Amino acid sequence: MSLRETKAEYSIVVIGGGLSGVCAAIAAARQGQKCAIVQNRSVFGGNASSEIRMHVVGANCHSSKPNLRETGILEEIMLENKRRNPYADFPTFDMILWEKVHEEPNLTAYLNTDIEDVRMDGERIVEVSGHQNSTERKVTLSAKIFIDATGHGTVGVMAGAAHREGSEARSEFHEVTAPEEANHNTMGSTIMFHAVDRGEPVEFIKPAWANTYTEEDLKFRPHVDQISVDDEDGIHTGADAAAGNRLPEFSNMDAGYWWCELGGDYDDIIGGGEELRDELLACVYGVWDHIKNGGNHGADNYDLDWVGMVPGYRESRRLEGGYILNENDVRANRRFDDAVAYGGWPMDVHIAGGMHDLSRYPSKVYNFEGCYTIPYRCYYSRNIENLMMAGRDISTSKMAFGSTRVMGTCAIGGQAAGTAAALAVKYGETPKEVGERHIRELQQLLLKNDCYIPGFTNEDPDDLARKAVFTAASETPGCAAANVARGEARPAGGKTNYWQSENLALAKITGKLEKEETVGEVRLTFDTDLSHEIQPSMIRNVLNREVKGMPHELVRDYTLRLLRGGSVVFAKEVRGNYQRLNVIRTGGVACDAVEIEVHATWGLPAARIQEIRLYHFS
Repeated sequence: MSLRETKAEYSIVVIGGGLSGVCAAIAAARQGQKCAIVQNRSVFGGNASSEIRMHVVGANCHSSKPNLRETGILEEIMLENKRRNPYADFPTFDMILWEKVHEEPNLTAYLNTDIEDVRMDGERIVEVSGHQNSTERKVTLSAKIFIDATGHGTVGVMAGAAHREGSEARSEFHEVTAPEEANHNTMGSTIMFHAVDRGEPVEFIKPAWANTYTEEDLKFRPHVDQISVDDEDGIHTGADAAAGNRLPEFSNMDAGYWWCELGGDYDDIIGGGEELRDELLACVYGVWDHIKNGGNHGADNYDLDWVGMVPGYRESRRLEGGYILNENDVRANRRFDDAVAYGGWPMDVHIAGGMHDLSRYPSKVYNFEGCYTIPYRCYYSRNIENLMMAGRDISTSKMAFGSTRVMGTCAIGGQAAGTAAALAVKYGETPKEVGERHIRELQQLLLKNDCYIPGFTNEDPDDLARKAVFTAASETPGCAAANVARGEARPAGGKTNYWQSENLALAKITGKLEKEETVGEVRLTFDTDLSHEIQPSMIRNVLNREVKGMPHELVRDYTLRLLRGGSVVFAKEVRGNYQRLNVIRTGGVACDAVEIEVHATWGLPAARIQEIRLYHFS
């Protein structure tokens, strides 16, 4: 019997505190719904937390696919981290995630809480219950909508949701790279490590229980201080890529390695979790022994200062939704009518054996140009009425999962799911009904909040700026003032879609409204160079590709003015801006024009604004 008990009712409960769960919960809370997020660890972030320390990759494929970095809540988090965490320290990133969750007034967090039971009413979840180990408290939470962001699909499975494990047979979706016969293999899990150069020789004494590896054993797993010769950005070309072989995206000896991987050939990768961790530790320490003591790797001064104790899972279960995204959709860059997110990472399918199978490359990578969209139907359960999903457990085939599973893609899908859940509560409908009746509203809400849906543009009837006429004191070729109301808040289709001034001395843009309006909210979207990464990482090759400090294109200091008959009726000076999306609430001001004057950026010698939106009261 529990010593203490908490019972609470919410509109939406998100179970799982990785990046997809965090973005889902914040998105739902910002739509005015009373929400809870339940996380079974002491920190948020999942694989990106200090417990695991994997960097966040996504559709821009380590900066090899221009203008495809994910935005929305994830970008907000990454920019906050970029400002306050210049050396990419993961414990600081933990704090930033914790802060983002706790600063939302409509969001309650339950850390260190495992959900152990689900109570059903027919095909609906009524409540979930579990145990908070830090307080010895039983926690029971009821809600209208539940979002499974557990990665494993744990809540969905307990509720009886249809789900899948392993690979589909090639014939099911006619996927050319799927196996001939279905199997239960999954991708394995990894424990990361970090080492530091002490500036003097450091001895490493191998634990008796660690594995032993030779250079021959690791010939398909580069582990010296170099970048793979095929492609220094990590998205490989040449003969190996054509064969589907993946060389590591990094091979720094000071941090790694994703290929220290096991569990894909286990009978039950979840049930074998304790054994998996122990076996992975033997691999990691064995690899480090080889680097230090198994030949000249230039590691004499390196000291192992951190080894994770929590494996980072890649794959376990996938919950079935209204549609199962498959390889053909990915390869075709398919644009779904009900698209709410997108992906661009290769179909990156790791071999099941991992370190048990050293005779092969550790991953098969199937590259494709461009990006695909993910339909809303992949984010709700096909048979549990009020269950949604976010993260790696969304509705895909194994082949498509090889691309959708990465954290950047998971995070923007989380924001889509959380926003949709809020609409479901607002209208008293199921998630499926939201897709049938309110998909355009959902898509426009996501665009308004700086998400990107390829093929979709701003059609918000409430945006007063869509009919405004924009002029500027100066503009550069292809970067006219009118671009701020084009409806796309990033470069796409060969168009910049932003206004850029000639310099900072002539950096003023003015939008003349059709008629006098009462403007209660101004939304400005600035450029943050979506072609390059800004995530925390332990990997020097990854960090060295990032700009130091804030993105140089980002506007730092500006003045917003609302005008009426040429006179200023509202003005706000912003100094030290570090966010891409700026939302300024005016309290409601009658005006007929808006003016933004840029005084400084974080490096670019000209002003650049991606989008301007104007609303009544929001």
